[in-house]
Amino acid sequence: MKNKKISYTIAAKDPATHMFQVTMTIEAPAAEGQVLVLPAWIPGSYMIREFSRNIVQIRAEASGQPVELSKLDKHSWQAAPCKGKLTVHYEVYAWDLSVRAAHLDQTHGFFNGTSVFLRAVGQEGDPHVVDIQRPAHEAAAKWRVATALKELKARRYGFGTYVAQDYDELIDSPVEMGTFEMASFKALGVQHDVVFTGRVPNLDIARVCADLKQICETQIAFFEPRTKKAPMDRYVFMTMVVGDGYGGLEHRASTALFCSRADLPTTAQKGKEPSEGYMKFLGLCSHEYFHTWNVKRIKPAVFAPYDYQAENYTPLLWLFEGFTSYYDDLMLVRAGLLSEEGYFKMLGKTVGAVLRGSGRTKQSVADSSFDAWGKYYRQDENSANAIVSYYAKGSLIGLALDLTIRAKTNGKRSLDDIMRALWQKFGRDFYNGKPRGVTPEDVEALFDNVAGFKLKTFFDKYIRGTEDVPLAKLLPQFGVSYKDERKSSKPGLDVNIGREGADCKLSAVHDGGAAQKAGLSANDLLVAIDGLRVSGNPSNVDGLLSRYKVGETVQVHAFRRDELMAFDVVLQGDRVPGITIAVEQQKTSLRRPTA
Repeated sequence: MKNKKISYTIAAKDPATHMFQVTMTIEAPAAEGQVLVLPAWIPGSYMIREFSRNIVQIRAEASGQPVELSKLDKHSWQAAPCKGKLTVHYEVYAWDLSVRAAHLDQTHGFFNGTSVFLRAVGQEGDPHVVDIQRPAHEAAAKWRVATALKELKARRYGFGTYVAQDYDELIDSPVEMGTFEMASFKALGVQHDVVFTGRVPNLDIARVCADLKQICETQIAFFEPRTKKAPMDRYVFMTMVVGDGYGGLEHRASTALFCSRADLPTTAQKGKEPSEGYMKFLGLCSHEYFHTWNVKRIKPAVFAPYDYQAENYTPLLWLFEGFTSYYDDLMLVRAGLLSEEGYFKMLGKTVGAVLRGSGRTKQSVADSSFDAWGKYYRQDENSANAIVSYYAKGSLIGLALDLTIRAKTNGKRSLDDIMRALWQKFGRDFYNGKPRGVTPEDVEALFDNVAGFKLKTFFDKYIRGTEDVPLAKLLPQFGVSYKDERKSSKPGLDVNIGREGADCKLSAVHDGGAAQKAGLSANDLLVAIDGLRVSGNPSNVDGLLSRYKVGETVQVHAFRRDELMAFDVVLQGDRVPGITIAVEQQKTSLRRPTA
């Protein structure tokens, strides 16, 4: 059938019910009965989320007659054989205020396609058209639409029909609708839209655009130094602003972001130095934008194509998330937005965070990548003692590899050359008829070839193994000092402390620490230290312990469940890493791609 397509309409009659109403039309359903499936996870967030649980009602019809739907499993249905077009009506509950799913109320609507668009099995490669309808509610009278989908009969930023070349593009193009604040800029000729949903009085959106333009142009030129050509025709930054939040999810031509209101610049702050929170926001934008190349086009082989119904295991997330984490802040330096001093301060915090947990001695970043589905995305109170972050340690591996290559080649080659080689071989033509993913064997062979020497020992120690990356040895070769100044004379319990109401709660108890040796456990509520009450403020614990010396014994009372328990704790010196990294002499510049 010529011009065959899958069509959807999505609407919300009353946003207060948090319910999207979706109609799906399949022009040529499978003769044996069309199978319909909703994804179980969303690419970029490696956890089975079972979005189908939010489908409240579903029914089907053809030629005005009901068509029976049989449930195959928790996220799949099969329609009975029918003649003519098959139309499926269903409702999706949307009350997950995150970048991963869907959310709808009187203030805005947001959805990822993985949460709302059923897949017509066997017809994923056909064009997919979606009619985004304005909610009838009076609160939506002035709403607009932001999405990277191409307009079919809609005007840009308006309600109406949009088109995707296939199902993959459809669900990789989130939609935000509401009375958002928006501005645009061009980065090396490509339009970039910046959208903020949520109340942000006096938002300095001009500053945000100017800073993002520098980041985007730096990254485009990084991957395409000769052509300066971006891999998309248009890009959209969609940001949900809340009182307290942080996070993002990458897509092929857009990103969905979460940030705290206080992190954004205001017009009242013009001319002032950017706040730490704003630099954190720019780093998030830089991270998700870098994914436009690294994971959305340069992909693990198991993502080409995605299996949307099950875990897609790969040992390579240290490359796709870790290296992206290495480059996100580095790109801020190269774009002239972050000083080298500021960069090294952030780097020191990352090193300290990695060294803080003993999980790094038990799990490699390759295993952490593979186990992301069951461990990294399902963390509990013992995670610091059991796992390592392929984001954080992966970023340090990126730095160590970069420094190693630069040192051994006298600055003639660097990690930049490896990233560009990955782009040229695996990413540039991914959506141009050559969708080839990268295997672990491809990665190691390409790294060896570009570096000009074998990196097996490096992989065995730091990627497949659990050794700490040797930054204390590598950084001084480039005039950068590395110091670990732990406060060994400061007494501590070696725990992470949080609040639970007015109580002080142990959120994590570290391996081999004073608290663990005494028998304290995560989730215990501290009551008193040597008879003095512990308040819900974590600093109160430090204040009480400051009266003692390392090696002294204190009695700690704590509630475990509803039982009061007593523990004799021998205080240890503070084991929290105190990493300081700073430039001593200028041997290299982070703004330059090579030493």
